[in-house]
Amino acid sequence: MTAALGRVAPGDWSRGTACEGWTVRDVTAHVVAQYEELSRPWLMVGRVLRARRRYPRLTPLHGHNLCQVDARRSVPPHRLVALLGRFGPRGVRAVDRVPPSVRRRIRLSRLFPESRELAEDSFDYLARVLISRDTWMHRVDICDATGQELILREHDGEVVAQVVLDLALRWDGPPALLDLAGPAGGRWLLGRGAPAVTVHADAVTLLRHLSGRAPRGGIVCEGDADAQAAVMAARVVF
Repeated sequence: MTAALGRVAPGDWSRGTACEGWTVRDVTAHVVAQYEELSRPWLMVGRVLRARRRYPRLTPLHGHNLCQVDARRSVPPHRLVALLGRFGPRGVRAVDRVPPSVRRRIRLSRLFPESRELAEDSFDYLARVLISRDTWMHRVDICDATGQELILREHDGEVVAQVVLDLALRWDGPPALLDLAGPAGGRWLLGRGAPAVTVHADAVTLLRHLSGRAPRGGIVCEGDADAQAAVMAARVVF
């Protein structure tokens, strides 16, 4: 993410992204705040409380995210990049200092009721899975918005595999084979038995789709019509 942000041209920070109403700069401020809150959790609580007053019609999570962006409206883009370089490692270290058993006992739904719908309602899931996944997708957003090449490496495949795992754990449709191309791709079977549908797509394209974003590239489904519909209706929280 920091490498992608370092390639953003001065005139591109104000470009719109796949996140409705958010510019490249807004997305960056949100990502910075997520890692900042890992090392300073009281900031997360404060922003949730502030969001209740400032954005009473929004869900707690949506209002909190807007408060993250509001907190740094006046910070110049180059400073945001520096802050991510500062808070990113601090946030990761802060998570590592908390025993896994404690992280799993902290219920995220106490702040965000919508977290009850996650694969795991815990701070551990937020810190180890969701924030990494969210940062990854926002890197895709920034590259899409600025016309950068999305550079993929081995760890990108791990993110894709984890998203597919969450999809598989909640899958109640017909068996589906995912044949995902690209450096982060692979082959996975959702459900048990002979696949009723085979899905051909670039891995990043499918993850855009699962996140609710408009895909950039084709998703080709071969097989049973109902199984195809189930795949196209599937979503995973990012």
